[in-house]
Amino acid sequence: MSALRRAWARVHSFFHKPPLDAELEAEIATHIELAIEENLQHGLPLVEARRQALVRFGGVDLMKYQHREARGLMRLDILLQDFRYTIRSLGRDRGFTIIAILLLALGIGANIAVFSVVNNLLLRPLPFPNADRLVWIAPPPTKCGLSCATYSTDAYDEFRMYSRSYQDVTGYFAFSGPGNLDLNLGGAPIPATSIDVIANFFEVLGVQPAMGRLFRPEDGNNGAAPVIVLSDAWWRRQFNADPKIVGKAFDMNGNQTTVIGVLPPTFDFGAVFSPGAKVDALTPLNLYGPPRDYGNIITLIGRLKPGVTMGQAVPDAAAAATHMCWNNKQPGSCHQYTGAVVPVPLKDYISGKLRRSLVVLWSAVGSVLLIACVNLSNLLLARAAARTKEFGMRTALGASRFRIVRQLLTESLVLSGAGAICGLVLAAALIAWLRHQQALALPLLSLLHIDGAALGWTVLIALVAAGLFGLLPGLRMASGNLQDSLKDSGAGSGQGRKHERLRSILVVTEVALACVLLVGAGLLLRSFLQVLDVDLGFQPQHAASINVEYDDSAPNDKDGSLGAARRGVIFQQVISRVSAIPGVEAAGISDYLPLGQNRAWGLPWPKSIKQPENVHGSPLVYVITPGYLRAMGTGIRGRDISWDDGPKSRNVVLINRSFANFLDQYAHWPNHDAVGQIIGGNGQEMLVVGVADDVHEESSEGEAGWQIYYSAMQRGPSGAQLVVRTTLPPAVLAGTVLRTLRDINPKQAMAEFRPIQSLVDHANSPRQFFMLLAASFAGLGLLLAAIGIYGVISYSVTQRTQEIGIRMALGATMAQVRRIVLFKTLRLAAFGIAAGAIVSLLVSRAIAALLFNTAPSDPIAFAAMIVLIGAVAMLAGYIPARRASRINPMVALRNN
Repeated sequence: MSALRRAWARVHSFFHKPPLDAELEAEIATHIELAIEENLQHGLPLVEARRQALVRFGGVDLMKYQHREARGLMRLDILLQDFRYTIRSLGRDRGFTIIAILLLALGIGANIAVFSVVNNLLLRPLPFPNADRLVWIAPPPTKCGLSCATYSTDAYDEFRMYSRSYQDVTGYFAFSGPGNLDLNLGGAPIPATSIDVIANFFEVLGVQPAMGRLFRPEDGNNGAAPVIVLSDAWWRRQFNADPKIVGKAFDMNGNQTTVIGVLPPTFDFGAVFSPGAKVDALTPLNLYGPPRDYGNIITLIGRLKPGVTMGQAVPDAAAAATHMCWNNKQPGSCHQYTGAVVPVPLKDYISGKLRRSLVVLWSAVGSVLLIACVNLSNLLLARAAARTKEFGMRTALGASRFRIVRQLLTESLVLSGAGAICGLVLAAALIAWLRHQQALALPLLSLLHIDGAALGWTVLIALVAAGLFGLLPGLRMASGNLQDSLKDSGAGSGQGRKHERLRSILVVTEVALACVLLVGAGLLLRSFLQVLDVDLGFQPQHAASINVEYDDSAPNDKDGSLGAARRGVIFQQVISRVSAIPGVEAAGISDYLPLGQNRAWGLPWPKSIKQPENVHGSPLVYVITPGYLRAMGTGIRGRDISWDDGPKSRNVVLINRSFANFLDQYAHWPNHDAVGQIIGGNGQEMLVVGVADDVHEESSEGEAGWQIYYSAMQRGPSGAQLVVRTTLPPAVLAGTVLRTLRDINPKQAMAEFRPIQSLVDHANSPRQFFMLLAASFAGLGLLLAAIGIYGVISYSVTQRTQEIGIRMALGATMAQVRRIVLFKTLRLAAFGIAAGAIVSLLVSRAIAALLFNTAPSDPIAFAAMIVLIGAVAMLAGYIPARRASRINPMVALRNN
C-alpha cells in the first residue's frame, strides 16, 4: 500500500505542480530568512549574512530540481519539455515542417487505404456470424459457364439429405439478370434487380433483419403470396427510409408483393456474391415449381457443423455426390455430379483470386512509405547539419548523447504523428470514394471502412516511420565529436562532407526503390494494354444495349409455337422501329450478352457421328434475332438468323469458329466447313447456317470458348437485350430509343441504355484498378526520388559554394560548373538505376502470374524506367546546377 500511496503522490504532484512549486519556494525563502536572521544575531552585516546563508543552503535551483525529481514523474516532465521544445523548433521552421508532414501524409495515407482494402478482402472475416464455417460448393471450372457451375434442385435436395458435415445448405438462383424487377408506382415502371434465394438463405448465413422478418419455408411454396425483402440501400433510395414499410404491398412485375423485411446495412448481396452488381431486393425461390425443370440453376452455400474441418467436409461432399441426380426422373443422370461437388471456404471463393494482386499492391505502397522515410531522413540530416553548433553547445553544457537522440526522435514522432493524422483524413476520403465505385468488379467494396485494425495499423506505421527517418540523423549527430561540431559549423566543413556522403547513399536507395516501382507499374500497364488489344470477337465501340419488356404469352399454346410466332412479331417491330431512328446502323436482340451471364444446354453433336464418352463441355447458348451479330460487330461466314426461321420452319443455328473446329475433329466435314452441316441435341436436328467469330464470353484474358446461337423464334429466350449500333454517342440516342420502346409497349420500364463498352470495362476493372494504383504509387515514388535528388544536389552546391567560387575565380566557365553538378546528379541516378534494375528483375519474376502476354523482363518497361529516371534526375539536378553556375566568385569568397 505504501508503494501505491507513493505512486499516487507522484501522480498528484505531477498534475498540481504550480501550488507545490509555490509551497517549495515559500519554504526555501523561509529557511533562508531564518539563516540570515541567525547570521545577523552573530553580528554579521546584512550582505555578508545573506551570502553565508545562501552558501550554507546550497544551490536553490538544484534544490528545486531534486525536490521535483523526488516528488513527481521526472521522466514524463523531461518528455514534455522535449515535446514543447519540438513544437517551438518546428514552428520556427514552418517550411520544413509542412513539407515533412505532407510527405508523411501521402505515404501513410496511401498505406492506410491499401491496408483497409487488404484487411477488408483478406484479413477480416466475412460479415456473417462464424463466417469461417461457411463454404462455397461448386464443380471445378469448365467451358460451359454458369450451367456447369451450378446444380439442379433435385441435386440440392439430395446433397442436403446425404451430406453429414453440414449444419445446413442453401443457395440462390444464379441466372437472375439486372433489371428483372419492375416496380410500378404509377407512370413508367421503375427497374430494379432482385435475386431469388432459397428460403433458408439468411438462416444459413446468419443474417438478421433490420426491420420485419426474413423468409420462412412456406414463402417459397406453390401458391404462396408474393413477398420481398428490401436491401438497406434500396429502402433508403426508393422508399425514403420509410419506417413503416414492413407490411406494405406494391405492384412488382404485375403482382401485389408485400414487403416483409429490410436487410441491415452490413449485408450487401452484390458486394459478396456478385461484385460490381447492384442488388436491390431478394425474393423466395420456389424450388418445387417450374425451376425444378430448368436444370442446373442453383449455387450452393453450406455451413459446416461446429468442429468440422475442410479436411472432413471435402470427402463428405464427394460421397454425397454419388447420390445426386440431375433429374430424379432420369436414372441416367444420377452419376453426373461425381467429382463435381467441391467445397472451398467462402472467403477463399470471394477474394482468394485477388490475394497475389493485393500482396503486390501492399508491397508497392510500403515501398512508397519507405521512399518517403528515406527522403525525410535526408531532410532531417540537412536540418541537423545546420544545427551542429546548437548540438555542440548543448553537449558542452552537459547534455548526453541519449538526450540529443531522444530530442531528435521526439521531433520525428511529432512529425510522424501529424503526418499520420493527415494521412488518416486522406485515407478516409480515398476509402469513401472507393466505396461508391460500383463499376469496379471487386468483392466487398461497399463494406470498405476504417476500423480498429486500420487505426492500429496507422499507429504502428507512424511509429515505424518515425524510427526509420529519425533514428539515423539522431545517431549521426550524437556520434560527432564536440570540438569537430563546434569547428565545422561553417559552410564547406568536413562534417558537412560526411553528411553529404550519407545523404547520397540515401538518394541512391530512393532511386533504386523508385526504379522497382516504375518497372512493376510499367509491366502492369503493358499487360493492361495487351488486354485492351485482345480481339473480343465483337466491337464494343458505338454500341449500347437496353432491356426490352415484352409479353409473348398466347392462349392455348400447347407446343409454344404461338408464343414464338407472337414473339417474332414483337421483336421484328422493335428492331424495325429502332433501326429507323437516325444514326442507327444496326439493331438486334439477344437474351444474354458477352462478359455477363451465360448458360449452356448440353453438347450438340454432328449427325451420324458417335460421341466419345470422354468428351465433355457444352457451348454457351445465345438466343438471338436477325441483326444482333451485326449490331455487336461480330463477323459471320454463311448467313445470319432470318425472320423466316420461325417455329414451323427447320431448326437452324450458328456456331462459333472454335466450336466448329472442335466438331470437325470428329465429323471431318468436307473442306472443314460446318456451314450446311447437321448437328443434333436433345432429340432435335439443327442446320448450321453460319459460323461466327469467336467471342470472349467470360473475360478478356481467357481463351474464347464455344458458342451456339439459336433463333429467338425457335427457342425461348431468357430475356431480351436490344443491342443498337450507332454512328452517334449512345447517350445521345438513349432518350429516343426509350421513347420508341414505350410507344410499342407502354409498360416498358425506364431501363438504362448501357454502352457495350461498359461490359468490357467492368470485366477489366480489377486489372485496371490495380494497374492505376501501382502507377500512382510509382509516380509518387518518382516524385519523392526527384525531391531527394534535388535536395542532395542543392545541399552539395550550398556546401561547396567556396569551392565553386574558387573554380570560377581560376577560370571555370558557367557551362563547366553546370556540367560538374549535372555529372554528380547523373552519377547518383546511375547507381540507383543499376541497383534498382537488379532488384526489379527479381521482383518482376515474383509478379509474373499477374502479367498478361508480357514477359517479366520486358525491355520496353525497363527502357522506359531508365529514360524516365534519367530525365527526372536531369531536371532535378538542373536547377541547382543553374544556381551554381551563377555564383559570384567575389561574393562567395567574401562570405566564407
